[in-house]
Amino acid sequence: MARRRRQHGRPVNGILLLDKPQGRTSNAALQQVKRLFNARKAGHTGSLDPLATGMLPICFGEATKLSGFLLDSDKHYQATIQLGITTRTGDAEGEVLERRDSSMVTRAMLDEVLLDFNGVIDQVPPMHSALKQNGQPLYKLAHQGIEVERQSRQVTIHDLQLLSFEGDRLEISVHCSKGTYIRVLAEDIGERLGCGGHIAALRRDGVGTFDVQRMVTMEQLEALYEEQPHDFGALDALLLGPDEALMDWPEIRLADDVAYFLKRGQPVLVPKIPSQGWVRVYAVPERFLGVGHMLDDGRLAPKRLLSM
Repeated sequence: MARRRRQHGRPVNGILLLDKPQGRTSNAALQQVKRLFNARKAGHTGSLDPLATGMLPICFGEATKLSGFLLDSDKHYQATIQLGITTRTGDAEGEVLERRDSSMVTRAMLDEVLLDFNGVIDQVPPMHSALKQNGQPLYKLAHQGIEVERQSRQVTIHDLQLLSFEGDRLEISVHCSKGTYIRVLAEDIGERLGCGGHIAALRRDGVGTFDVQRMVTMEQLEALYEEQPHDFGALDALLLGPDEALMDWPEIRLADDVAYFLKRGQPVLVPKIPSQGWVRVYAVPERFLGVGHMLDDGRLAPKRLLSM
């Protein structure tokens, strides 16, 4: 008889909006937060490069079932682009490949070029990325000096604004779809300007509908832990409910008898609900059950249910 694997840590459920510090990988930040919470299960929803700072949602416990929906969410960034220098990685941490004169770039040129990058655009994913080819992450191949052909793919830039321009640096704000590489955007803007460029600084200040004001720094977490190392109440109070990842979705509230069948995996018929798409599902009055999807016949089908 197989021995049941011992589970370490305590059951924690919810979402933490970590303000990831610069110089740390997303996984290293995740592991540190997991240790501070003494959490049994946790995962982040979309990596930030070590150079980047800002919003890294960390899902604990049952909230990890919703991480895929966060990965699909729009993102918001502020980026500083260094013109005139291209690097191997597309950011300030990479080896310099080429230096070109950027003195001819004007504000009028920038306004015109940035306008062309609004909307649906094609991007070629960078070699220094977690995308896989034949099961191998591209960044591992890049570290071996291997470059492979990548297929371009479409992403959407919902809004691209020039915040400042001084000398050979410009700062932009970007509201974009999932899968957008800001490093590639910076490189493409630089090439369109005729001088090249790379990301000098990058901060993610939004994921989906999450409020930037609710981010928590690693220093704040460490301070709370040190104050009460065996009492996790103050840390747990920072967690958002799993449903807050989906607040832009319609919500459905089910009576107990209807919720009973949905929780057992059965589609249910509910009057006066959206005719299609994803919905948040609650049991009356406030208990979040998970997410469902409307079927063509008007029934609500369970898709990701939580055990909380």
